[in-house]
Amino acid sequence: MISQEGALVLFSGGQDSTTCLAWALDRYAHVETIGFDYGQRHAVELAVRPTVLQKIRTLSVDWDQRLGNDHMIDLSLIAHISDTALTSNMEIAMQENGLPNTFVPGRNLLFLTTAATVAYRRGLNVLVGGMCETDFSGYPDCRDDTIKALQVALNLGMATRLKLETPLMWLDKAQTWQLAQAAGGKKLVDLIRSETHTCYLGERGTLHDWGYGCGTCPACALRARGYQQFATGKTD
Repeated sequence: MISQEGALVLFSGGQDSTTCLAWALDRYAHVETIGFDYGQRHAVELAVRPTVLQKIRTLSVDWDQRLGNDHMIDLSLIAHISDTALTSNMEIAMQENGLPNTFVPGRNLLFLTTAATVAYRRGLNVLVGGMCETDFSGYPDCRDDTIKALQVALNLGMATRLKLETPLMWLDKAQTWQLAQAAGGKKLVDLIRSETHTCYLGERGTLHDWGYGCGTCPACALRARGYQQFATGKTD
């Protein structure tokens, strides 16, 4: 049953956001996408976005008809006010506060607040994000409690009934691959493997069975392990 609501998907060009986009295209009559240039070290993800969007249209006539405008937003202020391994050329490491230095403080809060503003203007009442509390690096802005609290704050602040959907919240990476297969079959899985980008270092020199990447950063390790479990049907 397709909902007649309009959805705005936070779309980075990575595995999770592409899976979320397919999930939304299966459920909502009109879907738009939004991406953010925040001075990320792996800016190659911005370069692959148009290709992924174009190719996802070819997977389904219905998806092509439902997929609307893409919005690219400049949030480079994040890089100016933060000092992290995702916004500068520093070694990835754990910090004294127990969080990895790949954590960009306030990033998802700004993403969702900005997306809510665009959704308000576009008449869309569902935001879809790839935040996940199962396979993550301990980022506090990926927690279910954070998303629920922000939904309340956004609706109070804008007098709306906006819904924040996080279809990956309780899935591990193997299950995320399975969700992609359920939504778009082998063609979507192959598209995610060959066209999306997740690597923190922005490496796209080698195509592994799980996709492009350095193979050693936390994002690559998580994606590779999840794909191996998905491909073999084995879990830890």
